[in-house]
Amino acid sequence: MAFHAMIAMSGGVDSSVAAWLTQQAGFFCIGATMQLLDRSGSEAADARAIAQRLGMPFHILDMRQAFRQDVMEDFVRCYEAGLTPNPCIVCNRRLKFGRLLDAAAELGCDYIVTGHYARILEENGRFHLAKAADPAKDQSYFLYSLNQHQLSHIRFPLGELTKEEARKIAEAQNFINARKKDSQDICFIPDGDYFAFLKRFTGKDYPAGDYLDMNGKVVGRHQGAVAYTRGQRKGLGLAMGRPVYVSSKDMERNTVTVCDDAQLFSTTLLADDWNFFPFDTLTAPIRCKARARSRMMEQPATVYPEENGVCRVVFDQPQRALTTGQAVVLYDGDRVLGGGTIREVL
Repeated sequence: MAFHAMIAMSGGVDSSVAAWLTQQAGFFCIGATMQLLDRSGSEAADARAIAQRLGMPFHILDMRQAFRQDVMEDFVRCYEAGLTPNPCIVCNRRLKFGRLLDAAAELGCDYIVTGHYARILEENGRFHLAKAADPAKDQSYFLYSLNQHQLSHIRFPLGELTKEEARKIAEAQNFINARKKDSQDICFIPDGDYFAFLKRFTGKDYPAGDYLDMNGKVVGRHQGAVAYTRGQRKGLGLAMGRPVYVSSKDMERNTVTVCDDAQLFSTTLLADDWNFFPFDTLTAPIRCKARARSRMMEQPATVYPEENGVCRVVFDQPQRALTTGQAVVLYDGDRVLGGGTIREVL
């Protein structure tokens, strides 16, 4: 008897090729697109067209309320608390591999399949996350929070392919989206203007406040502390005779402290909300490589377990603009050891 798989179809080339590969592997497939926003683009139409082309049943699942609650409202809460969140990680955890996995089970599917570039390995009854074969497309950083139950019901058919190989498969199948460009921005902030989104979403007019230098001296006025993130240089509107960058924010006082580039470097962070793959909890220090933002190169580090689920990550070399709210993800070669949320930079 063939396994049943739900293909999470975004309308892009990756999920379309994932659908074809899963069919070729002998699965009975159904396609599903999550409707996350009120606006309707071409994505659902493209996904439906591919599903029809492959002879697959197709569903549009209305998850707008869940997306607003689980992802958008969480994004706003984090920014208002002075953090810099990564909503794609939250969406993967709560929507794509949370609510969508539940919907797949309700429709009788054994697996959920996506077009992510990553690999899942099983050893001794435990599931592990690993990097994709194509390092330029690897998405393992965004998937570190997947738990053992989720991993046991997920397939990533593109994990062993390069992007160009995926496009060639799409072209060979005459898929309409074979050369469709990848989306780059946060889906609910397509113009990249976070501050405008926050004001629009909340209906608030965030008050202006003081810029401070590292000595606490007022050096200018900012538009609202929520508008800034650590390490930011553009859009500050400060004329100080040299480049300055956001160092920190005090949300209660509504102040933003700026500094020189050299003062942005630190070696140590504290993180919580950890998810590990080789083990449930870290009980002894480990050596590994770590990434503290999605575009950062992995850096050698030592990770120490602390109390109450907190781990201390100490980099061998100082790292620039470590930022609370972002994820720190640990690697041993191609294997993802785990990851957590940065709560404090020391």
